[in-house]
Amino acid sequence: MLPSPPPPPVRWLDDDEQATWRAFLASVHLLMDRLDRELQSGAGIPHAYYEILVRLSEAPGRAMRMSDLADRCHSSRSRLSHAVARLEEQGWVRRETVASDRRGAVAVLTDAGLAALEAAAPVHVAGVRRHVFDQLTPDQTAALGEISRAVYEHLTASA
Repeated sequence: MLPSPPPPPVRWLDDDEQATWRAFLASVHLLMDRLDRELQSGAGIPHAYYEILVRLSEAPGRAMRMSDLADRCHSSRSRLSHAVARLEEQGWVRRETVASDRRGAVAVLTDAGLAALEAAAPVHVAGVRRHVFDQLTPDQTAALGEISRAVYEHLTASA
């Protein structure tokens, strides 16, 4: 048996990269917390549930397989199932079985769920605008878009 090759050397972050990474990480955490609190107080819905409603509203027939919905919401299947159960209690989503696959389930956005989303959307958009886009110049907005797409494409290509 041949010995394993040595691991590549660690490419440590320099001081500027470390400061950038920490600022990015802190701002993402603070932003998501702020948007969640604003949605909770302004529309009575947590950000995670808002994201589910958005994804369903954009799907054909306002319906999506639960497994696909979990992937699109970047959520575990069990966490998504719990969230959908809560949305069902509100009457905003209903689950249906897939006729061709009894193991599969589809989440469907109800009319009441669409109305809840439409009521929450102005709160969410105002928060995103106030906390992100109003803080950036047009050049910074373009750079943020470029950076975000580059990181997203890398992460989704290597998944």
